[in-house]
Amino acid sequence: MTGPDDSSSDALLAFILNSLEEDKAEDVVQIDLRGKTAIGDYMIVCSGRSTRQVVAISEKLSDRMKQELGRASKLEGKGSGDWVLVDTGDIIVHVFRPEVRDFYQIEKMWMGGEEPMPRPTA
Repeated sequence: MTGPDDSSSDALLAFILNSLEEDKAEDVVQIDLRGKTAIGDYMIVCSGRSTRQVVAISEKLSDRMKQELGRASKLEGKGSGDWVLVDTGDIIVHVFRPEVRDFYQIEKMWMGGEEPMPRPTA
């Protein structure tokens, strides 16, 4: 999914990373999916300390995107609060409880042997 929309997905990535930082998401990893799959440009995997925080991080991200960007997102898994997926279209965000994240190790599946991309600093 490379092309003219790269700059908009990069701007969305920065917006999402800022939102996650504001809500104290932990161990944030971003994975560049461009050229690997058509599901999106980036995947972000992060953790919340509890089910309540996992749900709050996900809901706040979705609300901010709607309010500030006019962009709707889909939430899956909010009921259990162990693992919530936020589908923004270009970027897929996984918010896990640490134990669940450790069990599934989703970033290893998508990164292969790659090192995680360092988070940009402001």
